[in-house]
Amino acid sequence: MEKTFVMIKSDGVKRGLIGEIIGRFERKGYRILRAELQKPNQEKVEEHYEEHRDRPYFQDLVEFMMEGPVFPMILEGEKVIEVVRLMIGDKDPTKALQGTIRGDYANTTTRNLVHAADSTESADREIKLWFPEQDC
Repeated sequence: MEKTFVMIKSDGVKRGLIGEIIGRFERKGYRILRAELQKPNQEKVEEHYEEHRDRPYFQDLVEFMMEGPVFPMILEGEKVIEVVRLMIGDKDPTKALQGTIRGDYANTTTRNLVHAADSTESADREIKLWFPEQDC
């Protein structure tokens, strides 16, 4: 079975959407292997978004992610990486389709509720970063 990393960002936690978002994944048939509320430090968030370091929005993204707790999780299932990204929807809420998490609940590009790994390599790296004791 394939594994992926998904994180409900601080805005999703603050808005009380953890149960709604998890419920969508569970109803789709995906299994949650690990999940826990975490308060990330700056070093972890910067490492998580390392590929965006040279982008003008990097610092705003880091600060936003540190506003409050986040809810990282490991999901498992068939084609979980591809399907979860479809379920989440476009990062721009004006382009996210209704029925997707972002299409239904997000209202800005930065505060878009949820992150999901985009490849097996990203999933492995992010799982090790957020759950260092977890085998991938």
